Amino acid sequence: MKTSRFFLLLVVVAFGTFSFTKKEDIQTVYLVGDSTMADYSGDYDPGKDYMKVRYPVTGWGQVFQHFFVKDSLTRLRPLITADSVFVDDRARGGRSTRTFFQEGRWRSIYKNLKPDDLVIIQFGHNDASENHPGRYVDIEGYKEFLRLFITQSRQKDAIPILLTPVARNYPWKNGHLQNVHGDYPKAVKEVSEEMSVPVIDLNQESMDYFSLKGRAYVTQNYFMNLPAGKYEAYPDGQNDNTHFQPEGAKAVAQLVYDGLKQVAHKKNAQIKIEPSPYTITTTYEKLKKDYPFIKPITEEKSENIEAKENLIYKKTKTSALKLDVYAPAGSGKKTYPGVLLIHGGGRK
Repeated sequence: MKTSRFFLLLVVVAFGTFSFTKKEDIQTVYLVGDSTMADYSGDYDPGKDYMKVRYPVTGWGQVFQHFFVKDSLTRLRPLITADSVFVDDRARGGRSTRTFFQEGRWRSIYKNLKPDDLVIIQFGHNDASENHPGRYVDIEGYKEFLRLFITQSRQKDAIPILLTPVARNYPWKNGHLQNVHGDYPKAVKEVSEEMSVPVIDLNQESMDYFSLKGRAYVTQNYFMNLPAGKYEAYPDGQNDNTHFQPEGAKAVAQLVYDGLKQVAHKKNAQIKIEPSPYTITTTYEKLKKDYPFIKPITEEKSENIEAKENLIYKKTKTSALKLDVYAPAGSGKKTYPGVLLIHGGGRK
């Protein structure tokens, strides 16, 4: 009998523990772009060992997940509102805006988009390749595909963010890296302004940062300029000033993360601070996602209590401060105690 009671107690305790455990909220960051953004590990080359056939080539998206540790998420509020972030890198080498769409890669993202997902878009390297007709997209076509990605992201209440294409390691002039992408970065900024979409000028940021580090340093440590015999995938060495080694990928990922912090800061500055009423309904709506088993209580009204709610007692530049007053009904000239509730908390 004692054993049965003990077992029942364990079941009750376990049920209570799991019932009130908050579900972790996960926000997805989709990376949409080309080889400089791609993740070459995992199943990029199905059935092949990345360390043997690709390493050390590393897209900046491949190391981007590491920037979204829990302690760093507060720096990205209100752009990131979830408890954790999953970086879903869909970038693919050799793709332009057009071929990424035509191959159905965008469609696979679109169908899975959820509200508040981030869609970070970086193209331009292959769009500008006039010598490769299968990839090439002129400026107007480039802008039109960017508009499509933005419009369809917004249809799903996701958040599109544009990036100008990251710099290549040429040309250099007077110790400073120059723009090699023609008018494509300008086109990105024009679409950003036209459609009110956040933009990170990764082209300019990377040119400035690589210039600060110096041509010799980034050539040897950031880009895929490799000596013969050092890496199994490149026995004859490599001279590549477009794609990144791990150190270069991390540097670019840091620039993008810093850009996201700036986007979040601007977004935060644009938010109008309004107190959210602390009512049964608003409290229930806030909690039901994490605690689906709860139910709202029924509000009881009394003819003996007079309620005056949402009274504005002060206005500031950003909000109207409110309170509720509850007192005995029909008290006339007699004095009775009342209840004064000043709204607070619940600010966004």
